Amino acid sequence: MNLTVQKYMRAIAVPVIAVIVLLAFWEWLVWYNAWPTFKMAAPSDLPPAYQRHWNLFLTMGWQTLWRTVLGLMLAVLFGTLLGMIMGFSRIMRDALYPILVGFNAIPKATVVPIVALMFVGQHDFNTVLLAFMISFFPIAVSVSIGLSTLEPEYRDILRSLGASQATIFWKIALPKTLPEFFGALKVAVTLAFIGTNLMEIVSPHGRGLGALFDSGRTNSDFPLMFAVLIALAFLGIVLYYIVVALEKIFAGWAERAPS
Repeated sequence: MNLTVQKYMRAIAVPVIAVIVLLAFWEWLVWYNAWPTFKMAAPSDLPPAYQRHWNLFLTMGWQTLWRTVLGLMLAVLFGTLLGMIMGFSRIMRDALYPILVGFNAIPKATVVPIVALMFVGQHDFNTVLLAFMISFFPIAVSVSIGLSTLEPEYRDILRSLGASQATIFWKIALPKTLPEFFGALKVAVTLAFIGTNLMEIVSPHGRGLGALFDSGRTNSDFPLMFAVLIALAFLGIVLYYIVVALEKIFAGWAERAPS
């Protein structure tokens, strides 16, 4: 068995074993404390919940997923553009950073009812908007830092050779920023799910896994609530590893070999 196959097998086996250990510990904890299902659900209580509500999980899961992905895509576009503006202009960086930091410091749970009241009945728009609002900040900051720390010697050499600002960006600035960008995107993926589910839970017109979780809470159906949490975790993991795959394609050169 060559080293490449061993590497991929280990990359799959290690997370799977970790998940199995976590689930086993969770099952043991519920059994050891003799917690009833109305207090804490065990992993063994979740398959019946999925079986009872399978159609709802498919429908609600898709609604949560597409809104989250759309909000994340908008965050990538806006965050990258804003980061470029701040990265290339010291004046804009000094002007916008305090505003961004202050905005990001506001708990987004307090923004949910404001957005819901401003756009009553527009649940899809509200959910995408909150996913966008909560996830663009790390992208903008990472791109800004990557561009603002570009060595001036590179720019001077390329300018002396007649390179335009666009050429400098595509040849030097963009490749240098990619590792920071993908690192921020991994964080933004989980933040986008938080924004989506906040709106789905709080909004009276909520749909998606957040609304399904709220339904379980209202009916004291703990197996359903924990099944929703596991489904959200699964979707988050899938999106995270999609970002990891894209990172290997576009910024694999920056990956350090294990010591």
